Amino acid sequence: MPAIAPADTPGPRAEGLQADGAALADGPARDALLLAMRQLSEAEARDDPGRPAAMCHALTEAARALAGLHACSPAESYLAQALRWAGSMGGPDLQADLQCALAEVATNAADLARLRGECGHEGRRARERARDHAFEAARLAGQVTDPHWEVKLLLRASDVLDRCGDHDDAVLMQRRALELMGLHQPDLPSNDGDWPAVAGDALHLAAPAVLM
Repeated sequence: MPAIAPADTPGPRAEGLQADGAALADGPARDALLLAMRQLSEAEARDDPGRPAAMCHALTEAARALAGLHACSPAESYLAQALRWAGSMGGPDLQADLQCALAEVATNAADLARLRGECGHEGRRARERARDHAFEAARLAGQVTDPHWEVKLLLRASDVLDRCGDHDDAVLMQRRALELMGLHQPDLPSNDGDWPAVAGDALHLAAPAVLM
C-alpha cells in the first residue's frame, strides 16, 4: 500500500514560542531558531518531489533549535511532524533516528520537570513517552541497512532507558549492541558496573553524540 503524505500541521512560529513556560531568550540560540523557522517556511512553500525530505529536515532542525532552548514541548511537536514526513518516504533509518530524538527530548522534559520541582505527573508522562519512543527506535534499529548505525541507535535508546530508570532493559540493548560489535560475552554480568573494560570502552567509542 503506498504511503499517504501527511497533511501539513503548522507549528507555532518563533515569535510565540516559550521554553516550556519561560520566554525564549535572545542570543545565538534564538537566532538559530529563527533561521530554522525560515528554512521551514521555504520547505513548506515547495511543490516538488523533494518536499517531503525538505520538510523532514527543516522540522528536525527546528526541533533541534527548540531543544537547545529547553522548549521541549514544541520540540516534540516538530519531531512528531518530521516523523510523519519520514513515514511518507518509507525506510526505517530516518524513522529510527527521529524516534531516538523524540525519546531524548521527552527525557529532557522529564529531567527539567524534576529540576523545577513540578508535580510528578508531567514528569511521569514524559518518561512514558521517552520509553515508548526508545523501544520503537530499538525495534526499527533491527531493520536498518547499516549494522554500525544499528549499534548507534541501540546505544541512544539504551541511554534513554537508563535515564528513565529502566536499567535492565538498557543493559539488554547494550548487550545487543555488543553482539553486533562482536564483543558479546554470554556470562556478562547484569550489573554494568562489573562489565569487562573492553566492553565498556567499546560502547563508549561507539556511542554517538546525542542529537537533542
